[in-house]
Order: sequence, then structure tokens, then C-alpha cells
Amino acid sequence: MSPGPLKTRAADGLEHFDLLLNEAVERAPVGELADIMDVGFTCAYLATPYARRLTGQTVYVDGGVSIMA
Repeated sequence: MSPGPLKTRAADGLEHFDLLLNEAVERAPVGELADIMDVGFTCAYLATPYARRLTGQTVYVDGGVSIMA
């Protein structure tokens, strides 16, 4: 799973992290970034039978930032 940039207490200590977040929001097709709840919901989904045939994939939870490279 690749969540992209998340607002966390640990990330607040990174230099210029707010700039990275703002740039990611501007690039995101949905206009906002994922948050920790989005990551949790995706993890929960992956633990259900609905995801049983997903293999060898990176699941991006980043508001679409990864497709806008």
C-alpha cells in the first residue's frame, strides 16, 4: 500500500513538509489528499474476501496524485 503524503505528527517535523502537502493537493484530481481514515478503510477492504484475488499490486491511496506524474 502506498498512501502518499499524510498529515501526521511525525511528518510535521520534516522540513518543508507543508509545501509538499500543498503541491500534492494541487496535483490531486480529487482536490484533496487521503487521510489516515482512508488508509484504514483500504486496509480493512484488503482484509475482506472482496480483495481475495488482488496479488502483487501496489494500492495507491493518495487522491489520484500517483496517476498525475
